[in-house]
Amino acid sequence: MRGPRPPSRQTLQRGIIILPSAFTLGNLFFGVYALVAASRGDFMSAGWFIILAGTLDMLDGSVARLTRTGSRFGAELDSLVDAISFGVAPGFIMYLLFFADTQWSWTLSFVYITAVVVRLARFNIEQGGEAKRYFHGLPSPAAGMMLGAFYPFSQTSFFEQYLSDLPWQQIMGVGMVLLGVLLVSHVPYARFPKIGLRTAKGITNTVLVLLGLFAAVSVPRYYFFSVCLLYVAWGLIKSVLLGLLDRLPGGDPLLDEDEEDEEWGEVRSLEYDEFRAPGRAKPDIDRPRSLEDHA
Repeated sequence: MRGPRPPSRQTLQRGIIILPSAFTLGNLFFGVYALVAASRGDFMSAGWFIILAGTLDMLDGSVARLTRTGSRFGAELDSLVDAISFGVAPGFIMYLLFFADTQWSWTLSFVYITAVVVRLARFNIEQGGEAKRYFHGLPSPAAGMMLGAFYPFSQTSFFEQYLSDLPWQQIMGVGMVLLGVLLVSHVPYARFPKIGLRTAKGITNTVLVLLGLFAAVSVPRYYFFSVCLLYVAWGLIKSVLLGLLDRLPGGDPLLDEDEEDEEWGEVRSLEYDEFRAPGRAKPDIDRPRSLEDHA
């Protein structure tokens, strides 16, 4: 009696290809769940759902690179999902927390969401859906997770004792506009550090990541907002201090101009003397040629 047939290689390949998209759809699930929780007034859960969405967003790219199953479809799907999880959901939470009582303050959330959408579209055009050395502009997951983690941080004893009296409605309004500017800027932001055990740098990164995971599990209300805030501030401060703004890529990646077409369309003058045979007189190109000249 024959046993069950082992799965074919094609079936295994399909399963591996679907795996990164499953993480991306999990990201979408938590982004939508954050919207639902915020509409019910459960801002604590909404903030954590955005954190979970950011975790899955980081894992789907790692899984795609590990299994070598990255595709254009996956990049486009990831951008569409990120627009909801790190654009619409955090903007909606900020609206309910700070701007729902005024008539036009909702436009601050609109500005932030617009910046996220433009940043994601530019990222696909400029960096092909994957950062090479660093991100051009603030990554949308970092901005979204920072806004999502604010409410859990605001429920800590440190916040209630030292920071609760600050005008947070004005602070968050200005902060959302600043995040929008950084999202569409060319300020370079570092990628997630590569971990490993073969090099000293890889070992150092591994230790730092493990320490970060320990802190995230131990004190999540303090950790996520503080780390995201430091990441946002460090990229901006580093650019200013080191003068990196002068070396950022020029041009507007949103313009539909083909640089290769412009290069090949350049009009250049041609010196005909280079092609004239030795000893032959230079033709008088200004004199009109008659039929006798062709004889």
